[in-house]
Amino acid sequence: MNFISKVLLPVLGLVIFGKMNGVAQSDTARSIAPYFARATTSKKTPDPEGFIQRWLLLEPISKPNRSNTVFTDSYLRAAFATEYFPNQSTVIPKDGEKVKVGEQELAWHALESSMFNVKLFRFAYGLNKQTYGVLFWAVTIVNSPREMKNVRMAVGSNSASMWWLNEKEAVLLSGDRRMVMDDGVSTRLTLNKGKNMIRGAVINGPGMSDFCLRFLDEKGKPVRDITISTN
Repeated sequence: MNFISKVLLPVLGLVIFGKMNGVAQSDTARSIAPYFARATTSKKTPDPEGFIQRWLLLEPISKPNRSNTVFTDSYLRAAFATEYFPNQSTVIPKDGEKVKVGEQELAWHALESSMFNVKLFRFAYGLNKQTYGVLFWAVTIVNSPREMKNVRMAVGSNSASMWWLNEKEAVLLSGDRRMVMDDGVSTRLTLNKGKNMIRGAVINGPGMSDFCLRFLDEKGKPVRDITISTN
């Protein structure tokens, strides 16, 4: 038996069988690695550039949009003010906790991004969830050793997003945009001594989804003297 009949033909047969049955290796081995790891309870500080990498992420809510050009300020405020699940603007969720959004049952995941940005598309894809026409919610806790005045929240997102600090609006990024670090910067804010809650909503139609967030001090330098937790 020659090499072609012994080795190549069986392999070719498996490939054809897989395609006929709609099976591809990439579809059976999806994972959030290497983009995320499960969050731990160990001390976590921002990365060297001040970016926050530990987050609670909710599996994507279906929010069909064929284009990102609809993401005007008024559209976003209405979309983010809609109550999708109980206490969405105040709850500090737990890892694995589930919420019901219409017919969807969605879970929260406590994760740490391996990069400075949080790749929401990879989060959804790795969990075999909807990747386009989606709305993501993100929550994290910033623990400050002292009161820090005159800091600014700096955010980038793909596509549009809104961010709150301690339940007060801090940054709104509207329109069809790609993620650029520090694309939107808040007015001067105060980080309270102790716990501070950050909440964000990222919405996207077609295309990739991700975000990055950090705080800048009054001199424009990254704030790193904080720790990050999920409770």
